[in-house]
Amino acid sequence: MSGPLQGIKVIDMSRVLAGPWAGQLLADYGAEVIKIERPDVGDDTRHWGPPWLPDADGEITKEAGYFQATNRNKRSVTVNLAHPLGQQLIRQLVTRSDILLENYKVGSLQRFGLDKDALCELNPRLIYCSVSAYGQTGSKSQEAGYDAIMQAAGGLMSITGDGDKPAKVGVAIADIMTGMYAASAVLAALASRERSGTGQYIDVPMFDSQVAWLANQSMNYLLTGKSPGRRGTSHPNIVPYEAFETADGNLMLGVGNERQFADCCALLECPKIAEDSRFSSNSARVENRDELIPIIAKKLKKKPNAFWLDQFASLHIPAGPINDLAAVFSDPVVEERQIVRKLQHALAGEVPTVANPVRFSDTPVEYILAPPLLGQHTTEVLKDVLDYSDEEITKLYDSGAI
Repeated sequence: MSGPLQGIKVIDMSRVLAGPWAGQLLADYGAEVIKIERPDVGDDTRHWGPPWLPDADGEITKEAGYFQATNRNKRSVTVNLAHPLGQQLIRQLVTRSDILLENYKVGSLQRFGLDKDALCELNPRLIYCSVSAYGQTGSKSQEAGYDAIMQAAGGLMSITGDGDKPAKVGVAIADIMTGMYAASAVLAALASRERSGTGQYIDVPMFDSQVAWLANQSMNYLLTGKSPGRRGTSHPNIVPYEAFETADGNLMLGVGNERQFADCCALLECPKIAEDSRFSSNSARVENRDELIPIIAKKLKKKPNAFWLDQFASLHIPAGPINDLAAVFSDPVVEERQIVRKLQHALAGEVPTVANPVRFSDTPVEYILAPPLLGQHTTEVLKDVLDYSDEEITKLYDSGAI
């Protein structure tokens, strides 16, 4: 690979989504990522179907679509961590690697001699990143964590949805954001290593990550002592900024400044609203949203989506359609920006993947490896990375270490 992380080697010992998401980002950026999986079982998400990936003849395989979303550009190696030879194999890989990602239950890897103290002593330049539910310390450090639990416990479900019923985001956003924090932390540690010459340990908890990315909502609470609550599509700090019904559908309107609000009122044929002291500033509109929103809603219901979206665009007022995924992937921008790419897959022939959104001018993201079959690269990695002979590899298979 020729990305900005070319030459960096990563051992990805994580499963499900948060850790693998970080690993995929590093792989997209050119790192060589070796995914370590349990023999015969693999990553949990390999079994999270349907939908399942069809093979080249259209027959359903046992490869879950979920797994395909977060494991491209990686090589899969099966290792039995409970086996002494499997543990030895990980240590050998560590001596040749820059980064290790793991999301085992806190303390689990210590009994195998694969904890941070053991491996960072073995390779002082190693950046060892642990993802967990509540972090490596504290009263809840032994608890397991799943995305929906973190969305609930970390406050997101209290501000998502409308009314009294809790709602979670429709994608595992707590996992994904934790993975993003982990990836950025690893990159920062790489930069630090350039100066110090040594790696370091990184603790990335899902709970802490979830609370951190609540951003203005967390600050709203810290400043007022009041929990924000649910507002549906509306914004706690900006008005009008929410979804509205039109004559034939719905759209999302986001008015971010006074010029936009004045133009919006003129378009809606109620220009005096912009001069009303109750609505003439954003802070006033936030205080009086219950009076303003019905006025705007009544106006927007008079004409169809297409009319309003065209008019808003002409006035540079932020607005957009509320698309389902069929509409998203049929948007011309998806093709223009090459958001969907195709990768050659060992069973499917081709598998689609959603492109990394980052565009580098000199070291572009490359889409080389499809999400691997379980253990697809075990022999290859043992030979190419560790210089194992065929006889040594056969011995490992026969012993149950791989």
